[in-house]
Amino acid sequence: MGNSYAGQLKTTRFEEVLHNSIEASLRSNNLVPRPIFSQLYLEAEQQLAALEGGSRVDEEEEEEGEGGLEPNSLPNPFQLHPPPEGCCTTDGFCQAGKDLRLVSISNEPIDVPAGFLLVGAKSPSLPDHLLVCAVDKRFLPDDNGHNALLGFSGNCVGCGKKGFCYFTEFSNHINLKLTTQPKKQKHLKYYLVRNAQGTLTKGSLICWKGSEFRSRQISASTCSGSLFPALESAGPLASFPSEPTPGMNPGILMGAQQAGPASDHPSLSAAMGPAVFNGKDSPKRQQLAKNNLLTLPRPSALGILSNSGPPKKRHKGWSPESPSAPDGGYPQGGGNRAKYESAGMSCMPQVGLVGPASVTFPVVTSGEPVSVPDNLLKICKAKPVIFKGHGNFPYLCGNLNDVVVSPLLYTCYQNSQSISRAYEQYGTSTIQPISEEMQLLLTVYYLVQLAADQVPLMEDLEQIFLRSWRESHLTEIRQYQQAPPQPFPPVPSPAAPVTSAQLPWLASLAASSCNDSVHVIECAYSLSEGLSEMFRLLVEGKLSKTNYVVIICACRSAAIDSCIAVTGKYQARILSESLLTPAEYQKEVNYELVTGKVDSLGAFFSTLCPEGDIDILLDKFHQENQGHISSSLTASSVTKAASLEVSGTPVCTRVLLELGLEKEHMTKQRVEQYVLKLDAEAQTKFKAFLQNSFQNPHTLFVLIHDHAHWDLVSSAVHNLYSQSDPSVGLVDRLLNCREVKEAPNIVTLHVTSFPYALQTQHTLISPYNEIHWPASCSNGVELYHENKKYFGLSEFIESTLSGHSLPLLRYDSSFEAMVTALGKRFPRLHSAVIRTFVLVQHYAAALMAVSGLPQMKNYTSVETLEITQNLLNSPKQCPCGHGLMVLLRVPCSPLAAVAYERLAHVRARLALEEHFEIILGSPSSGVTVGKHFVKQLRMWQNIEDVEWRPQTYLELEGLPCILIFSGMDPHGESLPRSLRYCDLRLINSSCLVRTALEQELGLAAYFVSNEVPLEKGTRNEASESDAEKLSSTDNEDEELGTEGSTLEKRSPVKRERSRSHDSASSSLSSKASGSALGGESLAQPTGLPQGEHARSPQPCSPSEEGRAPGEKQRPRASQGPPSAISRHSPGLTPQPDCSLRTGQRSIQVSITSSCSQLSSSSSGLSSSPVAPAAGTLVLQASQCSLTKACRQPPIVFLPKLVYDMVVSTDSSGLPKAASLLPSPSVMWASSFRPLLSKTMTSTEQSLYYRQWTVPRPSHMDYGNRAEGRVDGFHPRRLLLSGPPQIGKTGAYLQFLSVLSRMLVRLTEVDVYDEEEININLREESDWHYLQLSDPWPDLELFNKLSFDYIIHDPKYEDASLICSHHQSIKSEDRGMSRKPEDFYVRRQTARMRLSKYAAYNTYHHCEQCHQYMGFHPRYQLYESTLHAFAFSYSMLGEEIQLHFVIPKSKEHHFVFSRPGGQLESMRLPLVTDKSHEYIKSPTFTPTTGRHEHGLFNLYHAMDGASHLHVLVVKEYEMAIYKKYWPNHIMLVLPSIFNSAGVGAAHFLIKELSYHNLELERNRQEELGIKPQDIWPFIVISDDSCVMWNVVDVDCAGERSREFSWSERNVSLKHIMQHIEASPNITHYALLGLRKWSSKTRASEVREPFARCHVHDFIILNVDLTQNVQYNRNRFMCDDVDFNLRVHSAGLLLCRFNRFSVMKKQIAVGGHRSFHITSKVSDNSAAVVPAQYICAPDSKHTFLAAPAQLLLEKFLQHHSHRFFPLSLKNCDHPVLSVDCYLNLGSQISVCYVSSRPHSLNISCSDLLFSGLLLYLCDSFVGASFLKKFHFLKGATLCVICQDRSSLRQTVVRLELEDEWQFRLRDEFQTANAKEDRPLFFLTGRHI
Repeated sequence: MGNSYAGQLKTTRFEEVLHNSIEASLRSNNLVPRPIFSQLYLEAEQQLAALEGGSRVDEEEEEEGEGGLEPNSLPNPFQLHPPPEGCCTTDGFCQAGKDLRLVSISNEPIDVPAGFLLVGAKSPSLPDHLLVCAVDKRFLPDDNGHNALLGFSGNCVGCGKKGFCYFTEFSNHINLKLTTQPKKQKHLKYYLVRNAQGTLTKGSLICWKGSEFRSRQISASTCSGSLFPALESAGPLASFPSEPTPGMNPGILMGAQQAGPASDHPSLSAAMGPAVFNGKDSPKRQQLAKNNLLTLPRPSALGILSNSGPPKKRHKGWSPESPSAPDGGYPQGGGNRAKYESAGMSCMPQVGLVGPASVTFPVVTSGEPVSVPDNLLKICKAKPVIFKGHGNFPYLCGNLNDVVVSPLLYTCYQNSQSISRAYEQYGTSTIQPISEEMQLLLTVYYLVQLAADQVPLMEDLEQIFLRSWRESHLTEIRQYQQAPPQPFPPVPSPAAPVTSAQLPWLASLAASSCNDSVHVIECAYSLSEGLSEMFRLLVEGKLSKTNYVVIICACRSAAIDSCIAVTGKYQARILSESLLTPAEYQKEVNYELVTGKVDSLGAFFSTLCPEGDIDILLDKFHQENQGHISSSLTASSVTKAASLEVSGTPVCTRVLLELGLEKEHMTKQRVEQYVLKLDAEAQTKFKAFLQNSFQNPHTLFVLIHDHAHWDLVSSAVHNLYSQSDPSVGLVDRLLNCREVKEAPNIVTLHVTSFPYALQTQHTLISPYNEIHWPASCSNGVELYHENKKYFGLSEFIESTLSGHSLPLLRYDSSFEAMVTALGKRFPRLHSAVIRTFVLVQHYAAALMAVSGLPQMKNYTSVETLEITQNLLNSPKQCPCGHGLMVLLRVPCSPLAAVAYERLAHVRARLALEEHFEIILGSPSSGVTVGKHFVKQLRMWQNIEDVEWRPQTYLELEGLPCILIFSGMDPHGESLPRSLRYCDLRLINSSCLVRTALEQELGLAAYFVSNEVPLEKGTRNEASESDAEKLSSTDNEDEELGTEGSTLEKRSPVKRERSRSHDSASSSLSSKASGSALGGESLAQPTGLPQGEHARSPQPCSPSEEGRAPGEKQRPRASQGPPSAISRHSPGLTPQPDCSLRTGQRSIQVSITSSCSQLSSSSSGLSSSPVAPAAGTLVLQASQCSLTKACRQPPIVFLPKLVYDMVVSTDSSGLPKAASLLPSPSVMWASSFRPLLSKTMTSTEQSLYYRQWTVPRPSHMDYGNRAEGRVDGFHPRRLLLSGPPQIGKTGAYLQFLSVLSRMLVRLTEVDVYDEEEININLREESDWHYLQLSDPWPDLELFNKLSFDYIIHDPKYEDASLICSHHQSIKSEDRGMSRKPEDFYVRRQTARMRLSKYAAYNTYHHCEQCHQYMGFHPRYQLYESTLHAFAFSYSMLGEEIQLHFVIPKSKEHHFVFSRPGGQLESMRLPLVTDKSHEYIKSPTFTPTTGRHEHGLFNLYHAMDGASHLHVLVVKEYEMAIYKKYWPNHIMLVLPSIFNSAGVGAAHFLIKELSYHNLELERNRQEELGIKPQDIWPFIVISDDSCVMWNVVDVDCAGERSREFSWSERNVSLKHIMQHIEASPNITHYALLGLRKWSSKTRASEVREPFARCHVHDFIILNVDLTQNVQYNRNRFMCDDVDFNLRVHSAGLLLCRFNRFSVMKKQIAVGGHRSFHITSKVSDNSAAVVPAQYICAPDSKHTFLAAPAQLLLEKFLQHHSHRFFPLSLKNCDHPVLSVDCYLNLGSQISVCYVSSRPHSLNISCSDLLFSGLLLYLCDSFVGASFLKKFHFLKGATLCVICQDRSSLRQTVVRLELEDEWQFRLRDEFQTANAKEDRPLFFLTGRHI
């Protein structure tokens, strides 16, 4: 019933272990976690074993070494909870006041539960005492220190309190009074044992692996797993690329990666690896690299030194490297760093929690206040940025607006000084942090190395500090890695440190070589004088060439004071602007626009033009050309334009239909109820959603949170400022409310391309619930059509490296130069304003130049000119006027409006209104498209509806336009394939966070296709992307990548865009982030619902090369409401065919040449045009631009700063952008972290971020760890991540439909549905049971019924027919038999819905049967005990030894001897018991190979009634069954039956049950109960019985022929209690049920009872059948054989026809587990049944199978060789004595019993065609056989155990009198002698 193993062992302890294991894997040195179940035990690690170099340290010393904190370290964050009021807090006593000291209670008896051990705990306050504790031994290590379960379980031996699940809780209870984090490894010290006198004494030490590890070193051979590998394994240089740091402001822009000249100090030069400077190599650094021989290899991504404590104790900020809270991510300047928490959320109020604005930082100040000069900004042309460094910082006063003060450098210094705490676990304080002097000196070296166009980056600086510290302390680090620490390690002698007196001199020396770029000022008394000096020099203009001023005050003996001022105009502007939050940035820009500060900029532009103001030139041009150019549209037409409608409709239309939630013709309103936009009505709608989930607890609700990276603000922030903006924290208030978290039927799926903010230490999402799509491992299945590959960020970067064509990523150097120049001219204007005005001016000039004013070419850039030329020329080269889209990204909305107005004005003056459209798009407003262009779009897409308006960006396909796209976040909008240029030159510095940067570049992501034939001059195809490399840090699947050099040989690419609902529906909506169901690219291409449009632009011209055979002009689209547009996109399944087929609703078109047919917005994977030839700027003539645009993704223009960031890589090839802080709402947990690696998969990246990032206080996950949850993960949270435009919306909608089908499938089961066989051969009885309404059989009437020998069970369709004297059978009555191998394959089944009374397998979990399955809170251990049970059996001649596995919870079903606890018997009820609370008959279920799939969970089937259920298993399967069914009783067969069949199980069940009946009679007789009153019945049930039914019959009259009936499902309890209540039940030997079939006829249920064969589910009277045994050797048909024996013994078999059992089709285990193979050869070829027997003593290949199985299989398929006369001869059957063997469907048998007084059919008038004697016993004699008559030529087959008994049988039965034998007629089964073959003798009747 499903195949998920999730949640099979849901106990509190298991969940704890599970989540601890998950966290352990997150914090371990292994990147990829091991499977959960293998992690439950901490396996021995060879790596650690190899490290055991030295002797073990004494445990006491080790404890002291880690016990106290160093004086300079911060206090441990572990907070001891105050004890409950009134409890005992005395040392040595528990909180209940009971003494726990070993000396006090060593002689007292202590109750130790099974599985627990007594151990001694050490209390810091009682050093001389041990406290006695009882601890579950599973949580203690073995002698090697391994195999201890994570977590804890213990009891208090004083007060007896049990069930402590956490060592923290337990240590509080026993008053350990710890000041450090409680760890069982640290405080549980000794095993306690009793000596000869019975006194409890201290035993051996507990061998904790962790404590050994702490005292060991890490050798060089393990550098992959350790953070500090030894030098001998040093790899290439530049091993430490830059990495962001904790608390870093994400806006600080990136400069050089490392820097620092070679110097006399080895630690300095070693710290500086060769660096890439924003993509350029520095000559100084190249020289340095040659001298630098000491750099270390880069550590592996998660290679941290393991914290010794168990992982579960490291919650709540217990960071792996240090117990200090500030280093956990919140240093002193944390208030300020939090300024960026609201990045991307401009609505966020800027107040105390978030951080004050620029200057008001709470810094410690000292000395005289320093006055900031007036007009500083005017003089310097930029605001200096002063970074506080070490020591005290003076007050500033005066003109504070012209200076910016930041604590970021101070924070960086503080973080770097915390590095050494990671080594405190070695028990030493000799490793000191890097000195302040060295930090400052390294900073100076770093600044000296920066180029003029670079900006300092704190991440670079922190990595330099880290490397320098490692180098300078390498000796000590290696010392502690190579030998166990001594109590007092020798103090190393490093090189002489830099003193504060030397520092100013060394700093000045370093700065002397940089041409005044860095200026050092030394102060005598305080920083005040240095700052004053700096301001004086600035005002005097003496620092015009200086970018950085370093001020040092080294006068104090204790420490230095320092600060660094950034005075370079370029650097200061970028740094000061990066310190603004997005809200402050927008506010600043608005202010400049509103107050008219930008007017000066406009005035300056007008002076540039040689002919005066550019507007005058435009007006002049307009007047000159007005007569020549007809313009039907004027500017006023914009007001009549169609406004694009925001709609969530298309997202879920298809999936709602598929899920059956809605009918075909849905209104837009009906669909929108499934989409929740985050607007004012969101909370009301969400409450309705929650209410719906509460009212339907059995319905699964899936809450899809799309764009899950957006708006992660905590609702706590909203509560503080709810008046200002109700949308703040809305996502948190909805998704993380208590109702959603606790609702068991709501699953939340977060969907995002940028999951990093949800992958922190506090995340609610388990790493096992993350889906990275598409996965890198696709199991050989192609994720996409072979001609479609995703083209994302890594491919764009790769295009810059190929070198033989224009790259797709570019920057505009002339634009950047002009911006820089204007920045100096207008220092008070924000650079975003300057950049926007310059770019708009460039576009205006370019448009004028292309329109006939060539002199304007000098006032634009080459790049902008290329864009405008192609924009204006593209429609002219296509008969239909198809053109290109240019995306102009202007994040700031007010600036976007300015750009729109300006460009619209220029377009109007140039009379270009009908040449291209200008569209202003933002997430919060509608979009306008002019009527002229709407008309064009309708014509291209063949739309007749005059009211139609485009509703999505995708519907702008082929429209020549400039899309000005505003908004701080792009929201994953999908753009049409005609997008040719992506102009991102205006994205601001806040995008320098990984999420923001990838989000901007994601706008250009495409699916590319390489089906188009090669044309000259086209650009190369960029390589396909590895699915998991899309985050640009991973390159696992090499087969997907191609080298750059091979690219140009390949065909050009066609471009295809995923359909994204966000633009698709919202072109432009304020889809605030996360609709409950909103998306990015719609699901699989399937047929569109009736009435929806399927549009496609018409082709421009006939295809030159001819269309594909099936391709035709698309038919006219049907009319329909405009809201019913369905968009499809690549989902999980690739499209098989991209050509247009008639009649298909989901239309796809191949682009074959110049302007062929285009697919529409409703097509699945659409193709689209692209790019000019490699070097050209203008498109070649006579080519449709759309066709050319299909060949490659768009060209992207970036700011120079961002371009350098994106294309520069570290030594491993990782793009520097990937090392940025992942999201503005998180921060680094520690500066002491490894680096990301290019080889990391998305899963490994997730684990990295989960370990090394923490949410900021404003993040909604910030408080997760404080909730007191052990795990922190939510069981119903999932995360789907994948690159932009990859098709995630399609994926999750597909997931919904699959999930829906799966859930329905989980409630269904395939049951056998076959009608009964041989119905027409029923016994023609003289007597029928005509009391149709009798609920139970009347014994007197039933005795008159004759037994029906015929088998009617359809599973025996291929079995031999049993003849009786009543039959008149014609040979043709039996249908054609199936091939043997077809039988089990082709049995008919029906899919049935599981009822509430079904039996279940191990995959079923629900609250009701939780305890039934073995998860019971009363029992600490779900342990079972093994009990031997022996009884003698005379026929075997030996004692049978069975074993019972009895769980503690089931012991009440058994009787045990008082003193020894020996199993005596299984309790049986009385016949007279009438209780309806339990089932009287014990149920036995024989099973093999079905530990997972067997239906052993009878809780629901029994309707919760008490019952005794015993699984009968083979010895070798006991362990696996016990694992899956811990609360089930098991009867384990002796090992001699390991290869036996079901007959052995039935035999032993019956014999054991009879023996137990005797024992119970004897036991209860002593209690005065009569033996005949003990209940004698047992149930023997198959392991595939799934449901039970009852037929309700409505009889018109007692004997009426007319009656109606209906069938319904009932519980097994109902059926069993009904049968057990039958009067005179003890007179029946065997009771059974009919097998269910949908084809049941009325005649089959008309008579309520039948005397016939019973199968599958039988109720057996072991008392009556005492002398009738199952054949223990049988594999098949043993139930038929037993039924015949019971009947011949004169006993009653009764089948209740009105009850039926359904049997589930189970494809594994059971009879299928027997495979017959050759014993000698390795050949796995199947052995055919003809080879199962051979002549004795022949050289035949022996088979590895039981002899009995070979015999039965051979007779089933080849018995005609022994009985040729019997073939299809029903009138002359084979006489079978005392047994029924299946001789195949072609041969009939007649069963007779040789027992005296047995019931047999009359055979006097029968002539038999054969005789079968199988292992016949002494009852078969010569006289018995002489009663029967045989045809002449009839054949005989005698089967015996060996050849001697074969001969004895022939003699004893005088067979040679009537039968003729030949030597060659002897055979044996093909077994070796040791396998005891069976022997045959055949003969002919004389």
